[in-house]
Amino acid sequence: MSSNEFAIRYDGWFSALATPLWMGPRRAVVRVSDGVLTVRMGWAFRAEIPLASIRTVGPDSRSVSGFGVHGFGGYWLVNGSAKGLVRLELEPFVRARAVRLPVRLRELRLSVSDPAAFLAAVGR
Repeated sequence: MSSNEFAIRYDGWFSALATPLWMGPRRAVVRVSDGVLTVRMGWAFRAEIPLASIRTVGPDSRSVSGFGVHGFGGYWLVNGSAKGLVRLELEPFVRARAVRLPVRLRELRLSVSDPAAFLAAVGR
């Protein structure tokens, strides 16, 4: 991966479950390029977030109640692990796709393999 690409962090058991569902590590990426943060977890989630829309970003120590793609009302969790979580607050909302349906994204919680490098890449 290049310095502007980050892996979504997966626990081994979830990777084994997600891979045959086309949501595994080979189909997931977080990329910072040309002022845009792209987040993809296979067919289940895709977002193109302008870096200018990120109001706050930081480590996230809150617990998670699931793995994969979950959300409602603008608040979404995209994770393969309960570790390495970061939280982004967006303003204005960003349009994304979850399970191929259009959604509004106001907050994104994301598990990444290297949270410190990710936070540095988005400039926070």
